[in-house]
Amino acid sequence: MIGRSGNPTLNDDTFQQVGYHSGQDVMTIEGTVNKIFITLAVLLGGAFASWSMYFSGQNVVPYAIGGAIGGLVLALIITFKPTTAPYLVPIYGALEGLFLGAISASFETFINGITLQAALLTMGVFLALLLAYKTRIIKATENFRLGVFAATAGIAIVYLLSFILGLFGVTVPYLHDSTPLGIGISVVIVIVAALNLVLDFDFIENGAKQGAPKYMEWYGAFGLMVTLVWLYIEMLRLLSKIASRD
Repeated sequence: MIGRSGNPTLNDDTFQQVGYHSGQDVMTIEGTVNKIFITLAVLLGGAFASWSMYFSGQNVVPYAIGGAIGGLVLALIITFKPTTAPYLVPIYGALEGLFLGAISASFETFINGITLQAALLTMGVFLALLLAYKTRIIKATENFRLGVFAATAGIAIVYLLSFILGLFGVTVPYLHDSTPLGIGISVVIVIVAALNLVLDFDFIENGAKQGAPKYMEWYGAFGLMVTLVWLYIEMLRLLSKIASRD
């Protein structure tokens, strides 16, 4: 049985809904990796576009907002209708790229070099956890899955409350602070985001073993990209908190 992923786009019900296939039209790890690289390339293209516009003096706020809202809408559609993944995941990547490029440029304006640091740390964590997973240093046991799922859900609830309270001018203590406790909270969130990668790897591997349909390669790439985007943003937030104390 495929274990639960902390990533809401990747869970047990997904494969149960789409069923399993046989023959050539099945999900493979190699095929999923190819889809991941394609989605990442599209995302980077979108990010470079909004980044360039930002530093050329253009207003990128509409692109950032449009990318964030459009990406969220597509993510919900893809999550509830996985068969749309081959068509919508590349568009999702482009929209997320526009959003990330604008956000990254704004951080870069205040802290020179933070974008490269966050990107390198994100890729470093990704490669380290991929190696740890492949060598079985880290195993996606049921208790591990449940722990990561609970922590991820808790973080999502806190962020949602922070957003709602922010509309009324109320700030959640320490969540956005650069105090030692605030930095510690960001470190914990980064760790939880990173551990979601292990569950994503496990989900993709099990999907390939159990013969999920071919289009699930795009869905697996989408789920992994969701985690990477989250991890990168949390890296930016953590580095910005640390830099603000210097």
